[in-house]
Parts: sequence; structure tokens; C-alpha cells
Amino acid sequence: MNLQLYNDLTGNKEPFKPMAEGIVSFYVCGPTVYDYFHIGNARPFIVFDVLRRYMESKGLEVRYIQNFTDVDDKMIQRAEQLGVSVEELAEQNIAAYYADADALGIKRATHNPRATREIPGIIELIQKLVDKGHAYEVGGDVYFEVDTFSEYGKLSGQNLEDLHSGARVDVDERKRHPLDFALWKAEKPGEPSWDSPWGKGRPGWHIECSAMATRHLGETIDIHGGGSDLMFPHHENEIAQSEAAHGKPFARFWIHNGYIMIDREKMSKSLGNFFTARDVLAKYSAQTIRFFMLSAHYRSPINFSEEAMDQAASACARLRNGWTELSFALSERSCEDEDCEADEALRASFARAKTDFDEAMEDDFNTAGAIGAVFNLIHATNSSIVQGTRLDYETLGAAARFLRTVDDVTGILQIDALEESRASAEGTGEIDSLIEQRNEARKRKDFALSDKIRDDLLARGIALEDTPQGTRWKRSETL
Repeated sequence: MNLQLYNDLTGNKEPFKPMAEGIVSFYVCGPTVYDYFHIGNARPFIVFDVLRRYMESKGLEVRYIQNFTDVDDKMIQRAEQLGVSVEELAEQNIAAYYADADALGIKRATHNPRATREIPGIIELIQKLVDKGHAYEVGGDVYFEVDTFSEYGKLSGQNLEDLHSGARVDVDERKRHPLDFALWKAEKPGEPSWDSPWGKGRPGWHIECSAMATRHLGETIDIHGGGSDLMFPHHENEIAQSEAAHGKPFARFWIHNGYIMIDREKMSKSLGNFFTARDVLAKYSAQTIRFFMLSAHYRSPINFSEEAMDQAASACARLRNGWTELSFALSERSCEDEDCEADEALRASFARAKTDFDEAMEDDFNTAGAIGAVFNLIHATNSSIVQGTRLDYETLGAAARFLRTVDDVTGILQIDALEESRASAEGTGEIDSLIEQRNEARKRKDFALSDKIRDDLLARGIALEDTPQGTRWKRSETL
């Protein structure tokens, strides 16, 4: 594997090699579980899921950590609105997250730490910063002092003066610098709190991720990912507090995905222009949503619209049709066929598609280019099948194995579900019997009955296709 990734910390595309041989430490900022996650949140979940899967397909072990922020201002406000405890709200929405993420085909993380279950490690990290002179306590609150970290701003590419003038910061006369940020917040009536050396209180948002990443992956990790909106201040603050505490780089690679836009505005709950993932799943399939997310480069913004989703659904249908045709061709051929000679043109197309797929994926995770290589292979395979070329079993099998690998990485074909559906239908024998009845009706020129059988099957989601090799059937495509 010759993977190159754009590193936001350096502003360059760089070769990626894990620190430990064969093992990747990968941390991704997860959801604040005060509500269902929206389709904009789903983009980093899907993008980094696919990057993880690709690295695993190349034989790497990926230790993938994605946290849950289960205590913060939004959690407290929503719990109060709903009349439930913060803990109850978290439990409900963590369960909802798993349900929606599973439905989207997102692989479970190696571990999903929760901030409220990491309090001792958070307190220990804050204490280390206080002891080293990077943090100070005021009235039960503890702040990180940005002036003590000379490299503050290196991720966002700004200096303290630029950040100060351009950032929205709360006016707090107790802070030594307007950009100093809370590591620990003193207890307020009705809020969750824990004992600490500075009195009862709760952790700030930024320190949670630093503590969880360090505990589960170490003081320096290979990759830290998240949405572009987290670069400042969240990731900037993670770097400052982690590196100030440990005296070593926090993450070697910082990668951020672009926004999902609605009418040229960033989708967000604060703007009210969002759709929850479960609402979109009610209309479109998981593979359609994943295709939409992967159809543009992960660092580029992408516009969510009904038209874009319909185009993604159509593209997925073409991919699945291609797999179905390949499956039929495989089932009709045997490696013992005497006239089964190698199709050199198709072999060349397959080799080129596999190379193009890997080269695109390894060139800063260019999923759009990789998907294009898959379409090229399916086009070449289907063209040979339509032309009646006698394809050799070995080449077809290699193409099928490649498509399964592509599906394992991207999840845009859902091959196992297609095969299971087909096997289930074939097991009844009913469809084959109806096809035989239709063929007999066509021989008798009873086209009314023939059309009725075809239409009845189509109404049940079964599409018939008459080919020179006989009548085939497949599940009709849905969004």
C-alpha cells in the first residue's frame, strides 16, 4: 500500500505509514448525543469508515476509536427541555446512533468511549496541565492558558492575534486571554457533576477527546479525523492541551472532510436546514447514501438535494445490475467448458480497473475516481456478456472477487443482501415456475397471459429480462 493523505497540519499530501508495523491508531470525533445525527454528521462517519475499511483490506489492523460526548451544554439544555436526566438522554440517543449507523452500514468502532465514563483520566490530564503551568483555576473553573503554548494556531494556520480578532469568544474577565478555554467547569445547580481537586464540576468539551484518545490509543496517534467545522477551535485546542501535557506530537495526520451543503449553506442543526439520517434512510437505501457521500472527494463540499440523491440511486442500480449480470454469467459457465477460452480484452480491463481503483484510493483517498474504475470494469464485463462472448470462468471469478472487495470497502453494492434475496426467492421455485408458464404462453402466442405474469412479478419487485440465453430475473431496483 502506497497511501498518500492530505495532512491539514502541514498543508501537504504525505505518504502514510503507521508508527507501529501493521497497526493504525485512528481517532474520530463522534456525536454529541443530544439528538439523532443528521446527514451532515453522517459524512465523516461514512468517509472515515471507508478509509478504515480500505486500510483493513490491505492487511492493516486499525484501532478505531470514536467517542460519544454525553455531557455538555447542549446535552444539559435538551435534557431540561424534555424533562429527563442527561444520562437518560444519552442512553436514548446512543442507542439511536447505533441503530442509524448500523443501518448505514457503518462498521462498529473498536471502542466508543463516553466522556462521563472517562472522568478520572480527564481530571488526571487537567492536573498535569496545571502542574506544568499551562492551566489555571478561577473559582472552581480551570482554563488552558493559550499564551503558554507557542504553537497555538498551527492547525488552523493563524496566529493568536488573528484568531483573537476573528473568533467569537465569550467575554470573561477572569480569563487571562480571551482565547483561553475551559478544561473544567464548576458545578451549577441541576447539572451533572463530579468531584475534582478544584471542586465539583464537569469537564470541558475539548479535554474529553484528548483524554479519551490518549487512554485508548496513546500519547501520539497516527490519524485524527473529523469534520472541517471542528478544525478550530476543537482540534486546535486538542493539540494545544495534549502536546503541552505530554511534550510530543498529538496526531501525525489531521484529516477533515468537507461540509454537506443545502442551497450553498452548511447543513447544521443551528441553522435548522438539516435532515436526520433516519429520515433520509426512510426514502433512500444505505448504499445510495454511501454512494452520494463517496461520489465527491472527501475534502470537497457536496450539495445535498433530491436530484443528487436520485442520481446516486440510479448509479447504484447500474452497479447492482452489473453484479447481477456477472453472477448470471458465472452461473452459466464452468471451468470445465471446452470452449471456455480466455478473453484477453476483459482480462486487461479487469487488471486496469483494479490498478485504477487502488491508485485512486491511495491518492488522498479519491473515492470518486475509485468508483469510476468500478464502472469501467462493469461496462467492459457487461459489453462482453451482451455481445455473447464466451467468457472464461477464471476471469469472471476474478472480476467477481474484485467487486466483492470493492463492496467490502465502500458498501455501495450490498452484494450479500442481493445474493441472499436471490437465493431466498430461488429456494421457493415459484419464480422459475412462473417464468416457465410465461415462456409456454409466449410459445402459444398468448401474450395477454405472458404480459400478466411479467406485470404481476414486477409488482412484487421481480423484473424479467429476456436474453439469448433465456429469461432471467432480478429484484427491481429501488432507491
